[in-house]
Amino acid sequence: MAQETRSAYGQELARLISAREDIVVLDADLTKSTKTAEARKACPERHFNAGIAEANMMGMAAGLAASGKTVFASSFAVFAAGRAFEIIRNSICYPNLNVKVCATHAGLSVGEDGASHQSIEDVAIMRSLPNMSVFGPCDQYETKAVIDYVADHKGPCYVRLGRGKVEDVFDENTVFDFTKVRVLKQGTDVVLFAMGLMVQEALKAAEELEKDGISVSVVNVTCLKPLDKEGILAQLRSHRKAFCLEEHSVIGGLFSAVAETAAQEPGTPVYPIGVEDTFGESGKAAEVLKKYGICAEHIVEVVKSR
Repeated sequence: MAQETRSAYGQELARLISAREDIVVLDADLTKSTKTAEARKACPERHFNAGIAEANMMGMAAGLAASGKTVFASSFAVFAAGRAFEIIRNSICYPNLNVKVCATHAGLSVGEDGASHQSIEDVAIMRSLPNMSVFGPCDQYETKAVIDYVADHKGPCYVRLGRGKVEDVFDENTVFDFTKVRVLKQGTDVVLFAMGLMVQEALKAAEELEKDGISVSVVNVTCLKPLDKEGILAQLRSHRKAFCLEEHSVIGGLFSAVAETAAQEPGTPVYPIGVEDTFGESGKAAEVLKKYGICAEHIVEVVKSR
């Protein structure tokens, strides 16, 4: 069943706020879109709408966390990671406070909202911050597990969530370990590292490539920071080529994280498949993703060309 990762976030947050008195939820006038409205229904006394004031919201989150609360603060990724950056840096990450920045509507799949709202640099921004952990779940089940994980993790976390529906990769019985990368398909020739909705595209591409005799591994990299470097290196050692798939700029995201690790033990070439050094544009999500190569068809073409 297909579901938005933001909807899964809202469902799990509502469960958590009902079960734990330490959890407080903040939103920046986007409760319906970010799905924190579900937490507000469950526990209105611990849900606060900061209005269209993302930096102020992060300051509020810092104060609540300093008082012993576990705080979830949400907005669209372009505002949460961009507009509020300085407060996240100085008021949350520097004192290492227990704030979970859960940003929805990330990437080009925001579609018609256009370049101003298509956050393709948020992972790069959040990865750069000391003390910040960074996650990009691929489906509803992984999203719920990530939200549970960060709720128990002490320190700042950034969780990247999407707008549109994505097909399930996992099910309700899956056991997750976010300290490790997860091999979804084992091959011998090429390894595809993927995050977010690109996991589904990687699996589709692998199926097509297998038809042409190319044996493909697909590795889900949910936690971008701290990165499972040993897991990454193990895959690089056992494949001839590696590709990094992300609905994000090729600068500073998954490709950068893997390439930084690969450079410590050079050997297997690593190639990016993501948004080149450009902004997006308005259009239906599927059409925009295809134009910028964020799709299985493009992955197949790039792998065959290398």
